[in-house]
Amino acid sequence: MILGTPTEEQWPGVTSLRDWHTYPKWEPQNLAGTVPNLESDGVDLLTKMLKHNPAERISAKAALDHPYFDSLDKSQY
Repeated sequence: MILGTPTEEQWPGVTSLRDWHTYPKWEPQNLAGTVPNLESDGVDLLTKMLKHNPAERISAKAALDHPYFDSLDKSQY
């Protein structure tokens, strides 16, 4: 598991979710090492998208404004 096992500190209430059960304690992995061909802006965006707690994830609108997409022609959007 790349993100590691979620904890109550990362995601308050996670252990109270309906399908929660005791999981092994997986340590988070280095995301940049998982996707070595992705540039630093891409790793930053992916990190903001892949949060255990849904409330902490970047919104779709904010993601489109992320520097990773600066080279796109956004005039069509």
